[in-house]
Amino acid sequence: MFNIIVKLFLTMLIAAIITPFIRKLAFVLDAVDYPNARRVNKKPMPTLGGLAVFLAFNFATFVLLRPQFPTHELFSVFLAECIILLTGLIDDIRELKPLQKMSGILLAALVAYFLAGVKIVYVSLPLIGSFQLGWLSFPATILWIVAITNAVNLIDGLDGLLTGVSIISLTTMGIIAYFFLSTGDTYIAIWIFTMVASLLGFLPHNFHPAKIFLGDTGSLFIGFMIAIFSLKGLKNVTFLTLIIPIVILGVPITDTFYAILRRYLNHKPISQADRHHLHHRLMQLGLSHRQTVLVIYGLALIFAFISLLYPISTLWGNILLTIALLIGLELFVESIGLVGEKRQPLLHFIQQVVQRLEKH
Repeated sequence: MFNIIVKLFLTMLIAAIITPFIRKLAFVLDAVDYPNARRVNKKPMPTLGGLAVFLAFNFATFVLLRPQFPTHELFSVFLAECIILLTGLIDDIRELKPLQKMSGILLAALVAYFLAGVKIVYVSLPLIGSFQLGWLSFPATILWIVAITNAVNLIDGLDGLLTGVSIISLTTMGIIAYFFLSTGDTYIAIWIFTMVASLLGFLPHNFHPAKIFLGDTGSLFIGFMIAIFSLKGLKNVTFLTLIIPIVILGVPITDTFYAILRRYLNHKPISQADRHHLHHRLMQLGLSHRQTVLVIYGLALIFAFISLLYPISTLWGNILLTIALLIGLELFVESIGLVGEKRQPLLHFIQQVVQRLEKH
């Protein structure tokens, strides 16, 4: 264990040391985010930060921690990583169309499913029982990978936001994998913490005021790996292992779900970008750049702590916890006007109930 911790610390140092070199490379390749109406940055900012995370992560897995991982799975996932990284690199340099970007994500997901064997086999739900997914395993797995990759990609809007939220989510995932997966799957926890170490080394360069952005190179790669890591705990899906990754990834999933709902209600294309994401709304309410990032870190920590309660709670405790979480989340979303300031059904309902009680 001490040996692994030392190597994880070394991984963090490697990420921190190589990031300035990747920053210079980004300027050479013109992988630069220039200010525009949708961007928060006021000056040209190099992207490709994800390349530093990718290099540190894979150096650790293939060199420092190589004996810990199954060979076939490691190389298969690496092939999928390369596809997703290449998609992000091209997008940062040339800017891909949404369909082209989606094609890269789909190809990486197919490699993960067919070569790495990362898939959902069966589901076990309370009061219903267990059932094999059969042919549904394929669409369910591909949909999960594509959805999580895109959801994580969407929250990369502020300095250090995605990096910090990913660190929190992955750390929680690693803790659960270490304590609740079988002994033979301990390598999954080590794999997850290797990604955490790579992100921790990158964070000082990315936190506000950032010197380099993750870019799509990073956001797609991190999102894809989070999807893969969460699926590694979903090989035999129970109600717990189905819901825990969803709660752990509460920030990107919430932001994506309400973005889709907002665009649908406003009769806008779902793929159309806007300035009403979670971080945009918090800044519009008067929070500074750094305050907004820290508030979302806090939100991610709340989701993380709640997810840790699921494995140690009873079935009805889990159901009540889920209901309370959904109500609390809806109240928060409505209070900041994430869907729209006039779309606050739960707040209006509570207001009406209070008014009626006051009259009596």
